[in-house]
Amino acid sequence: MADQKAKPPRWAHVPEPPTQPTDAKMPSRAFLAAVLVVALHAPPTSAQVIAIQAGQVVDPEAGVISTNQVILVESGIITAVGADVPVPAGADVIDLSTATVLPGLIDAHTHLCMSVRTGRDNGDYYYTSLRDPNAARAIDGVVNSRAVLQVGFTTVRDIGNEGNYACTALREAIQEGRLVGPTIINAGRIIAPFGGQFHLQPDKPELGEPEYLYADTRDEMVKAIRENIHFGAMVIKIVVDDQDYLYSIDDILFMKDEAARAGRPLAAHAWTAQGAHNAAAAGVTSLEHLWAIEDVDLELAKKNGVVAVFTPFPPEEAAVVGGEDEHDQQIDRIRSAIRVGIPIAFGSDAVSDLSGHTRGTLALARIDMFIEAGMTPQHLLRSMTTTAAELLGVADTRGALRPGMAADIIAIPGNPLDDPQELKSVLFVMKDGVVVRGGEARR
Repeated sequence: MADQKAKPPRWAHVPEPPTQPTDAKMPSRAFLAAVLVVALHAPPTSAQVIAIQAGQVVDPEAGVISTNQVILVESGIITAVGADVPVPAGADVIDLSTATVLPGLIDAHTHLCMSVRTGRDNGDYYYTSLRDPNAARAIDGVVNSRAVLQVGFTTVRDIGNEGNYACTALREAIQEGRLVGPTIINAGRIIAPFGGQFHLQPDKPELGEPEYLYADTRDEMVKAIRENIHFGAMVIKIVVDDQDYLYSIDDILFMKDEAARAGRPLAAHAWTAQGAHNAAAAGVTSLEHLWAIEDVDLELAKKNGVVAVFTPFPPEEAAVVGGEDEHDQQIDRIRSAIRVGIPIAFGSDAVSDLSGHTRGTLALARIDMFIEAGMTPQHLLRSMTTTAAELLGVADTRGALRPGMAADIIAIPGNPLDDPQELKSVLFVMKDGVVVRGGEARR
């Protein structure tokens, strides 16, 4: 899905020019003609050029390193990359000659507008959704979006659990330049069978809202998808299997087709083997979590063009939200997916306010799990850049460093193709040509 262009705020108003007093002296025609001649012959104004002097530049897709490169950036776009690129006179020069430069990272499974607070919510986001109004969810989004950008995630897919469309407001504010944050592809309210991911009381069924849109009939599915799109969803997220009743293959195919009519991909949360099978058979755009998926369904998903978005919890976060006993199973499923060769996009699913971590550092902690499962450094880097960009529909503008791409650029001390742990030590972040961390310019 292509990046959406920023729109002016809905309340924007251009004031009418002041009325010229009738007795004011008007400029002569000769004067106006002279002004016009000057304007027509004046040199065109241009945005300031930024030249990044990079010691090493990583191509994640090819898995190669180029040394002593110059990257030129103008109006937020990369215009040139190479060893023989001259630095234009008057350009702002950023010296990263001792660092390794690579595309901004992408997290394909975030929940920016939700924070499960240690000691308050008992590790259960059901309590978070009850306690935190939409205003609080939006504030969480501001804090978390800044935190993930600071560690190098310049693009994210926010996959629901955002209250009443808090992430749409967050995305629009970033697009309009009112907030600093990553490019966001957001899902709106998650669509699910009755109850969503909660177990409700019969006398208080409304406690699951606005976290989910319940849809059990075809009419409800259509309405839920269209309502999401109306309120700004760029991707449709469904929960397949967190109740005793699952969405069937036909249900998923129906919603996939309805979403596609509006140009929206379909992401499917699947926690059980049967749920993963149904989603794989329906050929959803992406399968989320898939911890119980069987090898035969990994093969089926690959055949049907599905991208796997594994979301492993590191032990320190699993101790807060539960799932300590699922570690070995998570590693095993990632290992099987690597063997099968299904495309894997990096997803953090980080949701906790954990002491000693920001949302960004907590997301990066997932790197250890993928390494433990046997993912090579290049495969991991592709999952965090090019593969994720393709899944999010932004591969024509993000996920690589080449002319015409958005200037989403990060720098780290060492070579991530030798040691992926280097990705946890980001020194410099540029988002759409704007430096948001490190990198003082000189001329």
